Amino acid sequence: MKLREAIEQLRDGLAGIVEPHEAQAMIRIICEDVFNYDPVDVALRQESELPEFAQQRVSDIIARLRRHEPLQYVVGSARFHGHKFKVTPAVLIPRPETEQLVDLIVDENAASDLRVLDMGTGSGCIAISLARALKFASVDALDVSRDALAVARENAVSLKAKVRFFESDMLMPQPAATYDIIVSNPPYICWSERESMEPNVKDYEPGQALFVPDNDPLLFYKSIAPYAAQSLEKGGKLYLEINQRFGAEVKRLLDENGFDEVRIIDDSYGKVRFAAAVKG
Repeated sequence: MKLREAIEQLRDGLAGIVEPHEAQAMIRIICEDVFNYDPVDVALRQESELPEFAQQRVSDIIARLRRHEPLQYVVGSARFHGHKFKVTPAVLIPRPETEQLVDLIVDENAASDLRVLDMGTGSGCIAISLARALKFASVDALDVSRDALAVARENAVSLKAKVRFFESDMLMPQPAATYDIIVSNPPYICWSERESMEPNVKDYEPGQALFVPDNDPLLFYKSIAPYAAQSLEKGGKLYLEINQRFGAEVKRLLDENGFDEVRIIDDSYGKVRFAAAVKG
């Protein structure tokens, strides 16, 4: 099978399930992550012969995508903050909005040797990106899922990032330590919102990393806030990704836990997305 033929087969297979521009973006990722052809190679090597497995691999990819399985799980990786992370169904797929959270932390914390904790690390994308971007930071990360931690540890090794990982529940967080920065992107989508979500998210990504009960939407923040109030150094900073519906409620919770300079911050799409606060 030639590269040109594989691309044509992928384009035909994706017709009708995604928009043409989205199909083109997906094909670019498949060519790069599966067949090791970057966009320049694709332009120049249309007649190149792919390995023998290519025909079956293309068919398998199309079948999985037509079942709405996320492309990142199909190819086994996702791009985040300039790095390539391994992803499996044990972890959430990193989002561009969360890259903005990492950028916010990096932009606001120029000091060196900061102690950082990422609560609910999943693939490790936040912790590893901060370990690579902050100056000589000491980074810890926790998650309740052993399978997620296994993925995160693989990513830390492949990206040469020094991060200490701990198996711990955010509702009863460990380790007991002192930090300059605590960050978390916890579950925050109410179960009632599930049915309005795309099948590639609700049917494939780990529900325990996404959803909270409708009657307790701040479940994880109510654990994170007091833990951070206790564990942060004076002047230490807390950064959270939040549900756009509950910005005021998160601000009130942080105020009640004694934080100063509480901010609710929009993402680049103009939606409420983050909260930041300073320990007084």
